[in-house]
Amino acid sequence: MSNIHVSQHPCVRAKLSQLRSSATGPRETRALVTEISSFLAAEALATSLTTIQTGEGTSALGEKYAVEDVAEKVVLVPILRSGLGMLEAFNNLLPTPAAIYHLGLFREKATLSPVEYYNNLPTTSANSGPPADLAIILDPVIATGGTAIAAIQTLKEWGVKKIILCSILGAKPGVNHAAEEWPEGVEVYLGAIDPKTTPQGMIVPGLGDIGDRLFLTIGK
Repeated sequence: MSNIHVSQHPCVRAKLSQLRSSATGPRETRALVTEISSFLAAEALATSLTTIQTGEGTSALGEKYAVEDVAEKVVLVPILRSGLGMLEAFNNLLPTPAAIYHLGLFREKATLSPVEYYNNLPTTSANSGPPADLAIILDPVIATGGTAIAAIQTLKEWGVKKIILCSILGAKPGVNHAAEEWPEGVEVYLGAIDPKTTPQGMIVPGLGDIGDRLFLTIGK
């Protein structure tokens, strides 16, 4: 689909191979998630943002120049828990800090259906206008696509104009399902796509449970 974008950057591909490895420890896992997210952020934001002139400044040589800033109101929406691992990379790249709103979603083990347990999106009114021009969903993996679809539905109902869904890795069927949810309003950016998931909803060959790897909760 035209709204699915897979990074071809050699460094992303090499770092993803390191992240996949069972020999990669928690400190390295956190670093790799941040580094890969930085590449994805640069790719996604390059085509999704525009600039406007906000004034005039004086350079270090005393010369005048046009001051520019991002035109769009951007919000970051990490999916708890693992989306927190991508947050710093995106926030650091933006020229001004973005509002951060968290969505807590987990997959019910028997049905693999998403269940929302936390949502701190602020209340909006019909007269207040769109709450954001661009919402960026951060979730390291898209497996079945259920969590991504639930997040997209929530943000669309909230009133955002456009959504970027950014993940380090996705399974092909789940990525397609997510991209089809709101094709005119959603752009999906990924580091790579794997072919399938297990019956338990884990991506193959995948990254394992990236949330457990990030937060040292393996075997909980």
